[in-house]
Amino acid sequence: MALPRIAERVGRTPFYVYDRKRLAARIASLREHVPAQIHLHYAMKANPMPAVVAWMATRVDGLDVASASELKVALDAGAAPGNVSFAGPGKQESELRQAVAAGVLVNVESPREVALLARLSSSLRLPARVAVRVNPDFELKSSGMKMSGGPKQFGVDAEAVPELLQEIGRLRLVFEGFHIFSGSQNLSAASICEAQQQTMDLAIRLAQHAPAPVRIVNVGGGFGIPYFPREQALDLAPIGANLRGLVERARRELPDARLVVELGRYLVGEAGLYVCRVVERKISRGQVFLVTDGGLHHHLAASGNFGQVLRKNYPVVIGNRVVGNEREVASVVGPLCTPLDLLADRMDLAKAEAGDLVAVFQSGAYGASASPQAFLSHPAAVEVLV
Repeated sequence: MALPRIAERVGRTPFYVYDRKRLAARIASLREHVPAQIHLHYAMKANPMPAVVAWMATRVDGLDVASASELKVALDAGAAPGNVSFAGPGKQESELRQAVAAGVLVNVESPREVALLARLSSSLRLPARVAVRVNPDFELKSSGMKMSGGPKQFGVDAEAVPELLQEIGRLRLVFEGFHIFSGSQNLSAASICEAQQQTMDLAIRLAQHAPAPVRIVNVGGGFGIPYFPREQALDLAPIGANLRGLVERARRELPDARLVVELGRYLVGEAGLYVCRVVERKISRGQVFLVTDGGLHHHLAASGNFGQVLRKNYPVVIGNRVVGNEREVASVVGPLCTPLDLLADRMDLAKAEAGDLVAVFQSGAYGASASPQAFLSHPAAVEVLV
């Protein structure tokens, strides 16, 4: 479907559009490379749009949520509570109560959460299912965002886990396994394989202290997608081969356990576009600015203000003039009163005029929900699934 028609169908700009075919192709590719024994979970924080979650819930093996609001979306989407897990530091007592009542697995991140869950389990007269999120003593090398190794707000330090496992047993919580998430946005298959091997080593060591057989080992994800020039797509073949080895090892050493790979960005990131419209074309001292009705308030990551150390341009095109002879170097900016409101900085683009559509690729993950949409009180972006 041509982009101008999608814009007419949506009714206004700016908007995010997510493509079912791209989502299906990514899942199919993973199923082809990853052994069938691996359970594939979708980390909803990457894109919690209800329509996307409902579509994904019927095609993956489980959902991972990071708040009570995400839990509601997951359950509303029809996900089986037994296949939903809840991770994140600083969970509120009310959130833990909802999790116990729903029957989902809680990835505990502190002794406080263990004590709260024991009390809630008793008061609700319902079992509290738990796995321990571990902060290992290693990190996922080459990650865009490191979430393990050294002091971290995430999980329980590996050396403190045996004592916590003893407490879980004493309090009679339903222990199920470990969640070991080392980092995100990684394009190195070798680094991912190394971290997965270390994860399995750690899970096997910690299992010796567990109050019950290990039933789940969530080895995390970290699979990245290319955003910038010279970045190469992740090679799944060595990762699949490595996971086949881990499945065999688990069969021998953790025979009751299923292995889970938890992915967010990798599943949805390349299936989305952010689209805004050129309001006016301005020239300031020889530099062309395309002023649009969208910007960092809708797409913080594309503006370079969501974790980038040095700002780089996302892939951006003039969506209704992708093929054309007239080109120029232009910057795409939004309507906000800040120089940070920049979607493309002096990029080679088709020559655009007011009314043309700007499309930002790689926008299916950490877009609308990870952006300050209330900033300066402009209208929020629409989201659609096509």
